[in-house]
Amino acid sequence: MVVVGGGWAGLAAAVELTHAGIPVILIESARQLGGRARCVRFGELRVDNGQHILLGAYREWLGLLQRIGLEERQVVRRLPLELEMMGARDPGLHLHTPALPAPLHLLAGLLSARGLTLRERLAALRFGYRLARSRPSPEQDRSVATLLREHRQPARLIRLLWEPLCLAALNTPIEIASAHLFLQVLRESFRHRRQDSDLLLPVTDLGSALPEPALHYIERHGGQVWLNRRVSGLRLSGTRLEGVELGSEFLPSRQLVLAVNPVMCRRLLSPHAPFTDLVRGLVRLEYQPITTLYLRYPETVRLPRPMLGLLDGPGQWVFDRGLAGQPGLMAVVISAAGAHMAQDNEALGNAVGRQLAELFPHWPVAGERMVIREKRATFASQVGVEALRPGSATPVAGCWLAGDFTATGLPGTLEGAVLSGRACARGILRQQGGKSV
Repeated sequence: MVVVGGGWAGLAAAVELTHAGIPVILIESARQLGGRARCVRFGELRVDNGQHILLGAYREWLGLLQRIGLEERQVVRRLPLELEMMGARDPGLHLHTPALPAPLHLLAGLLSARGLTLRERLAALRFGYRLARSRPSPEQDRSVATLLREHRQPARLIRLLWEPLCLAALNTPIEIASAHLFLQVLRESFRHRRQDSDLLLPVTDLGSALPEPALHYIERHGGQVWLNRRVSGLRLSGTRLEGVELGSEFLPSRQLVLAVNPVMCRRLLSPHAPFTDLVRGLVRLEYQPITTLYLRYPETVRLPRPMLGLLDGPGQWVFDRGLAGQPGLMAVVISAAGAHMAQDNEALGNAVGRQLAELFPHWPVAGERMVIREKRATFASQVGVEALRPGSATPVAGCWLAGDFTATGLPGTLEGAVLSGRACARGILRQQGGKSV
């Protein structure tokens, strides 16, 4: 049994299969696991290549943590949803959800949100009420901007609340973002259980949160992990898998989980006729970047809360890494494409530094800075994208696809990646009746 790709989707698949007693070989082309959610060096610190927001609704991810023997508190701190959007030229917004059953906690939070006029609060409340009763359908998709206009959401409310939430959840601008996926995220987070909307903020780096513990779990349970090895092709016999090629080597396998990014997935599948229709959809996928800036201040510098929303750009969210044992380090996130992509790292760092200085004039000037740009951080969750996303099963027997770009029903998130990997493993186990392959 072969899993190609050591990102969160591949790791999730490999953990589930090894747990079921199936010997797995996990092959990763890089020298470390984690894919697009991995650790990098910033001086003597280990930081993430991008700051991620996790939610209480991430049941698959939480289940995977439990599978590999980690407790939630070892990885994240759970906080009730509290959003504060700050701007130097706007009073901003403060929304706190009280301890009420879902979705009443959201409706109460919207009604009592500070910084909004009565008209804006009532408009948000109407939208939240309709959200609780809606049944989103991909066939009726339109842009998030169109959806918000249909529900008569005021422009300032969109700027302070709905647009930041859309960018954080879908990593896609509201003018092109899929309303179907946006509503799906909101429903998953706010409709079922109050704790689903909790923020799970990492207290460690992403490498410690999953890749390293998953590696140890796989190897302890009889699996193998091959790093710095690249799969160059698939070998088929008609519509049945025979194995994978690693340069001049051939590794036979009757079952394969291909858990690579969509561009590499397309390259490996396109030479084979059975995948023609699937590849057509992958070719049409578009991508959005995520930029993360790390700014190092003295250890005494802190945010009033672990995460704040930023208005008036370029930074959109700032996280206090003191929660992860790195006091004085701030991570500023900019989702999706924008004017910042045309700036060099020095100019962008200066602009973000000025933005923070306007909000926190008592802070000293930041010392070290680092800019990380993931140009293809996620697929673009745009209108109609659901029709392009492949399922986990493929026309070739034994070949499965995993990754946040597959048909998970979610945008490009860590939860979507984990869900896809575990879904592949479950499909294989159903086919094999739990027997080794």
